[in-house]
Amino acid sequence: MSTEPDHFRSSTSSFGALVRLLKYARGYRRRIIAASACSIINKLFDIAPEILIGVAIDVVVNQETSFVARLGFESAQEQIVMLGVLTFFIWAGESIFEYLFQVLWRNLAQRLQSDLRQDAYEHAQRLDMSFFESRSSGQLVATMNDDVNQLERFLDGGANAMIQVVVTVLAVGAVFFVLSPLIALLAFTPIPLIVWGAFYFQRKAGPLYADVREKVGDLSSRLSNNLAGIATIKSFTAETREAERLREASEAYVTANRRAIRISSAFIPVIRMAILSGFLATFTVGGMMALRGDLNVGAYGVLVFLTQRLLWPLTGLAQVIDLFERAMASTRRILDLLATPVQVHDRGGRDLAETVRGEVEFAKVSFRYANSGEGVSDVQLLVPAGHTLALVGATGSGKSTLIKLLLRFHDAQSGDIRVDGQSIRELNLASLRGAIGLVSQDVYLFEGTVRDNIAYGRPDASEEDVIKAAQTAEAWSFIQALPDGLQTAVGERGVRLSGGQRQRLSLARALLKDPPILVLDEATSAVDNETEAAIQRSLAKIGHGRTVIMIAHRLSTIVHADEIAVIHGGRVVEQGRHAELLAHDGRYAAQWRVQTGAVESGALAIE
Repeated sequence: MSTEPDHFRSSTSSFGALVRLLKYARGYRRRIIAASACSIINKLFDIAPEILIGVAIDVVVNQETSFVARLGFESAQEQIVMLGVLTFFIWAGESIFEYLFQVLWRNLAQRLQSDLRQDAYEHAQRLDMSFFESRSSGQLVATMNDDVNQLERFLDGGANAMIQVVVTVLAVGAVFFVLSPLIALLAFTPIPLIVWGAFYFQRKAGPLYADVREKVGDLSSRLSNNLAGIATIKSFTAETREAERLREASEAYVTANRRAIRISSAFIPVIRMAILSGFLATFTVGGMMALRGDLNVGAYGVLVFLTQRLLWPLTGLAQVIDLFERAMASTRRILDLLATPVQVHDRGGRDLAETVRGEVEFAKVSFRYANSGEGVSDVQLLVPAGHTLALVGATGSGKSTLIKLLLRFHDAQSGDIRVDGQSIRELNLASLRGAIGLVSQDVYLFEGTVRDNIAYGRPDASEEDVIKAAQTAEAWSFIQALPDGLQTAVGERGVRLSGGQRQRLSLARALLKDPPILVLDEATSAVDNETEAAIQRSLAKIGHGRTVIMIAHRLSTIVHADEIAVIHGGRVVEQGRHAELLAHDGRYAAQWRVQTGAVESGALAIE
């Protein structure tokens, strides 16, 4: 166990996140250098007018013996004109470089946040399904959206502010030590206290802002879940309860922010007193030296003006650190997502043959989920090309797990799965999944039109092909009755369509893809008898010459399957055709009797 204090680990993690961010941003190095250079030059121009004021005072007081006179400008009038011209160019330079650093930093912020979000999303798409099964979608959305925006806000202003504070200290410090080393020491005395205070508050604020980011994710998750489940909330009249739960999540976010704000807000009052001591030292000691003649009057003016220029910007460290801590807390979450290892690797292996026969073999396949321990064990099944395999069994027996393994949503822990004799581990994922059409019980339609959803697997499909797929899936008749036909908007997740209509669109989507292997995961379990009959007619048409693997609870839908496998406890316990399994008088036969009314429904052999 680490014995480091919490505040040390917090500081290290914040700067560790910055180092990780800089490594990620290697491709932006030139832009970062250009933006930083403009920030530095702008700040050098920014502090120059204070120096010119001191020089102008020196001209007025000493005239022909002033510092400027030694540069060849003899009369005081010439010196003032020269200072005026120089002031114009300094202000112009400051304005130009302020424009440049703002454009560069803001464009960098926009480009980096866009690329980070895109990279995070693309990486998330490559992660296996177990990652999504263990993560809240709201947390992921908060990471890809709110956390990325938090980093963007820091790059918009905080990065420039940090650079300019450092430049101010170095540049002004150099002028101080040239003019008066004694006053320089006095003026710089508060800086160690200010810097220590900045890091102290940063260490205190770090864990608090990490908690703030977590609360943002929780709040996003709550909103996402409630909006997705609004129909259920309404049906149970749970609006008040859910509003209260959202209020609790929102209050937790407010409380987390309040703790962080309390720490960051205390910084400025403390630092103000440290700044006052440095300013008073310059003001009084420098004044006394000027009165004694030990310090030029113009130099004294420069020192007084630059003391404020040196110390007052340090009060901005509070806001800079606030932005920095928020950004680094967000950066850690983003980069942690990017660092999440991909378990199912697409090694860019072989493609399936141009003509896929569709033979599927599960060769002693075993897999267990890490969290539940459920899965399948030593499954041996062979589906010849063009045949239909039906999988039956109780919920949680492992039927859907076999489908997920076939699609490589997970990788089998032992054994192998082969398509046309080739191990699916050796195939690239696009080739494997391109050969399989999935129709799931939980149909997901994307927001868009009916046509968009049918053509999801083939966006370039012709209108004729889309209509043909819809007709084969027995969806065309209801599509024609919709207000805008194929151009009818389905709404988010297809809420404007019935369950049966969504299911038939899902089947049409799979058919348009024209896969040699069609997987039906309880595709008729949630539809009415009329829709089921329509889907069964469709399956009778499309099953010829195509390998079909179907999961079904209604045994009446699979009586014509070439092979039926009964899965129990993750193992194949019975296998054969419908008549053979009835004659065997095992689990399948018992369930058949229950579903056909031959026995009381309490005696469930499969369920």
